Amino acid sequence: MIKKCLFPAAGYGTRFLPATKSMPKEMMPIVNKPLIEYGVDEAIQAGINAMCIVTGRGKYSLMDHFDKNYELEHQIRGTNKEALLEDIRATIYAASFTYIRQKEMCGLGHAILTGQELVGDDAFSVVLADDLCINQEQGVLAQMVTLYKQFRCSIVAVEEVPENETHKYGVISGQEIKHDLFRVDNMVEKPELGTAPSNLAIIGRYILTPDIFEILEHTVPGKNGEIQITDALLKQAKDGCVLAHKFKGKRFDCGSVEGFIEATNYCYENIYLTSDAPNQSHTTVKY
Repeated sequence: MIKKCLFPAAGYGTRFLPATKSMPKEMMPIVNKPLIEYGVDEAIQAGINAMCIVTGRGKYSLMDHFDKNYELEHQIRGTNKEALLEDIRATIYAASFTYIRQKEMCGLGHAILTGQELVGDDAFSVVLADDLCINQEQGVLAQMVTLYKQFRCSIVAVEEVPENETHKYGVISGQEIKHDLFRVDNMVEKPELGTAPSNLAIIGRYILTPDIFEILEHTVPGKNGEIQITDALLKQAKDGCVLAHKFKGKRFDCGSVEGFIEATNYCYENIYLTSDAPNQSHTTVKY
């Protein structure tokens, strides 16, 4: 029932300058595969086949990556290098890709609102590519899609973080209605140290019902002068229902240098080296 996935990918990636001066942060590779490809594969594994990407200035390589490269493929045809393209070819044919440009950076809520034209009037998922999530049995997005089929409301993925890191995230509190599933009653974007309602932090996986767009249109800029998705979701929670799912799996904050290195080391040791042929492209995993 969730057939579209929105990828906000217009940010500058300033924490990785100078690399991101000319390369989108979403194209930075974890071993031999860019971050956004991991996110797209996770969406496909959840049964989603329409990828809607919100891009920004100078991000043409995102579109090029999910397209044929006739010259490259001609040059390596018939060689052992051809197998290195098997995974991305499968991804390209498994999904459709549409793009829209975000004209100014005004927060995640604004980026999601920009994607309304691509998403339409149906419930949809959102993946932030710099949050790399890995689960060898069932991906985080697939877990959330299963919950949506039962509850039919907006859902956010959360994980426990140390109390001294809650100021980096949107943080929820709520009533646990069953194991690892909470009905949200409060949600705060990057609370001051010592003021967070819990240590359950929202990470870059969402399922949103289409009424979120009307709420975002009337959401005034909040923290840092940006339109925050947490403010819109809090109104949704007060007026109806928003769930928070404490997901199963590993999550790496690849928006930070430390998290990016940790993710690279993990994927190299646990996926790349354990594949049948390390020199080939068999690094596809379940998320």
